[in-house]
Amino acid sequence: MSLSRHDMTIPNLRGACLPRIGTSLSMFALVLASVCSAGEPGSEEPSSTVSFINDVMPVITKAGCNTGVCHAKAGGGQNGFQLSLLGFEPEEDYESLVKSGRGRRVFSTAPGKSLILLKATGQTPHGGGVRLTKDSEGYQTITKWIEQGTRYQSETEPTLVGVEVHPERGIVEMGKDQQLKSIATYSDGTSRDVTNIALYESNADAMAEVSETGHVRINDIPGKVAIMVRYQGKTAVFTAAVPLGIPVENVPPSKNFIDDHVFANLKEIGIPPSPLCDDATFLRRVSLDIAGRLPTDEEAQEFLASSDPEKRAQLIDSLLKSPGYADFFANKWTTLLKNRRDDASDITSNFAFHAWIRDSLLANVTYDQIVRELLAATGTVIANPPVAWYKRVKDTKQQLEDVAQLFLGVRMQCAQCHHHPFERWSQDDYYSFEAFFSQVGRKPTGTRGEDLIFHKRGIATAKNVKTEVALKPAALGDSVGDIPPDEDPRLRLANWMSSPENPFFAKALVNRYWKHFFKIGLIEPEDDIRDTNPPTNPELLAALEKHFIESGYDLKELVRLITNSNAYQLSAIPNEHNLADRQNYSRYYPRRLQSEVLLDAIDDLTGSKTAFANLPPGTRAVALPDNSYNRASAFLRVFGRPDNLSVCECERSQSSNLAQSLHLINSNEIKSKLAAGSGRAATLTKKEITPEEKISELYLCAFSRPPTEDELNTALAYLNEIPLDTNGKPVADAAAHQQNLRDLIWALMNTKEFMFNH
Repeated sequence: MSLSRHDMTIPNLRGACLPRIGTSLSMFALVLASVCSAGEPGSEEPSSTVSFINDVMPVITKAGCNTGVCHAKAGGGQNGFQLSLLGFEPEEDYESLVKSGRGRRVFSTAPGKSLILLKATGQTPHGGGVRLTKDSEGYQTITKWIEQGTRYQSETEPTLVGVEVHPERGIVEMGKDQQLKSIATYSDGTSRDVTNIALYESNADAMAEVSETGHVRINDIPGKVAIMVRYQGKTAVFTAAVPLGIPVENVPPSKNFIDDHVFANLKEIGIPPSPLCDDATFLRRVSLDIAGRLPTDEEAQEFLASSDPEKRAQLIDSLLKSPGYADFFANKWTTLLKNRRDDASDITSNFAFHAWIRDSLLANVTYDQIVRELLAATGTVIANPPVAWYKRVKDTKQQLEDVAQLFLGVRMQCAQCHHHPFERWSQDDYYSFEAFFSQVGRKPTGTRGEDLIFHKRGIATAKNVKTEVALKPAALGDSVGDIPPDEDPRLRLANWMSSPENPFFAKALVNRYWKHFFKIGLIEPEDDIRDTNPPTNPELLAALEKHFIESGYDLKELVRLITNSNAYQLSAIPNEHNLADRQNYSRYYPRRLQSEVLLDAIDDLTGSKTAFANLPPGTRAVALPDNSYNRASAFLRVFGRPDNLSVCECERSQSSNLAQSLHLINSNEIKSKLAAGSGRAATLTKKEITPEEKISELYLCAFSRPPTEDELNTALAYLNEIPLDTNGKPVADAAAHQQNLRDLIWALMNTKEFMFNH
């Protein structure tokens, strides 16, 4: 490893070690003379001068000394020795290493006795274990730096401009290796091989593992994988296509550019897609995904009987016009926007806010306009419902973090205290974004618990708590110009967000909606968009973003585009080659119905209704305005309905657990729905239709399809059985028939085909 390129000319007397208690004056004089002579102006410079920033800090970072679990730990580091996270603040690190601790961490007259080296090599007890060996380049670099007087920086020393990885992209077969080469470039035009001292991290360890020296080992899962390379705050990414290698000759025809990109990627990596799903599967899938409900029996019969080649596109248009679309997506957005009830006074604002979101979606108000109305909301909740968001999110830091994560896909939380470890966002970026919300004023109104939101006249600023510098509004490094005292800075933020040149706004939304319909986002997590977390299909994401902007941020058009694609309409049944695929969309990925949707589906199948307080009879669970109904519904709690505490969709639990199984098996709620006097079992018992027709009705409701011959025969055999009462005597015919119908409904309810969207 090359240690340096330039001599240093600035003397560094501050690096001198101070005398410890018990150190003789003669020894101190010797140390001081040694240090001073190394940096004295006019003295002969060493032929290879070690740079603290360019040479020493990379060694410390590579050794892991400045990670959050070690000496960069919040609250004082470890044992009084604190470093900045990943070396983003080298001046502070130099101060801590050379000057603090009475200068005992470096010893210029005997570098090998320096505490920094004794600890790192394990010669002195060290909680972090051995981080360097004596024969390593890192050890020699630090030793030489101490010998040269622990200098910090010279005026002519170049600064790091960036880091490159070679190759940047490649096709690597399963079980094969790829050695990466990392090159740092500097402000003077020079470059340096930093392969052995850069940091590496795979975004999918199951697909690819990477060593400390950039040696990538590809595992046996096909798809796209990325390796992040980090060096002194700069990052680069190597992306590899891992082919399965199966010839892909037949794919469904392309209906739009989504199919072009999805199928082109499948051909590149050699994963044959599943065939298109049948009509019944599509009807049920798209109804659940767009309207959050099962198709009615009549809808299923009509759709399956139709021979119109355009019936799928017509169904999509019909669902987008339906109230169910607005209810379902209002449920999604009000959850993310934290529409929750903390006390009784919240009911007015919660209902108003939910109604505003729902009406905006039903009327297809453009996405940028919805966001603008939310961000720049002023007035009272009765006159302008979007101000309810400022009732839930009062702190300016929380406001900036929620807006950045939800609408831009940028997680800014880390940058409040230190430079983002995986991104370019600094503390200045954090607080200059906070400044957009610094002039939001509020005052009480005549309604208890409701405030009037207004713009306070004044220059918008936010103070960086570390530097104490008052920063003006800036949008993630982009200038929005000077904002006069009379102008609401939130309007400038809304203008910047909706600009076609904005690199985050449209991308975050299309990625979020892609995940809604495909289960897996093109970028995962869906709200963590950064250079070091690349999309699995960058060309597709760019095309979706471009289309969404050109459509004028039309949400319904985006849904229409996605659901009309053949990529969305693929079968969920895997073929012999694509079972392991989890990111290339070679088939539809089944997922369990959300708690609200599942409760409504059970109501539809059983013919019962769930009553919710203060809401009209027949209100569906997907139309609930806030989280307060979770407390009254054991079903919603058990099946993971969120409490609207976070802007992350991860708050919603989609995992299965024992409590869910027990609830479906023997809860009083499910029993009462099955036994309801006006329920489906009771109604079917009285219907003068054949048992075959009754079974077909249940299958149409549950699965949007008629039963197969085997299913029909099995169900008929069960319906014809005569159950016994508690005394072992046969139950009367009518009661027996109704009981058998209840059991059949319960059995259908507990199938994976019912509980999953597939």
